Amino acid sequence: MTEDIPEREARSFDNAEGATFFITQRDGAFFAYQNLCPHLQTELEFLENQFLDQDGEYIECSTHGALFNVETGECIAGPCLGESLQPIKVTVHSDGGIYLD
Repeated sequence: MTEDIPEREARSFDNAEGATFFITQRDGAFFAYQNLCPHLQTELEFLENQFLDQDGEYIECSTHGALFNVETGECIAGPCLGESLQPIKVTVHSDGGIYLD
């Protein structure tokens, strides 16, 4: 549900195949990505649901500090510069539910 993901925060989920992804909110829009850094194929967070940097401005890899643009998933700083997180398509329904496409 949309209210479970506050602005500038993120929450992790598992899909039917057991792969982990996360959803974050920015300016009322929701963005979802696989929970894998393109550099070392490691999970991004070191604490549960801690995907964003201290200011909530960028997605941050806890392994090596790479920063990713929330809206595009593109790495803007770190060893994977120019690579991107793998997006997951989601749709927000009028009932407030967020569904995988």
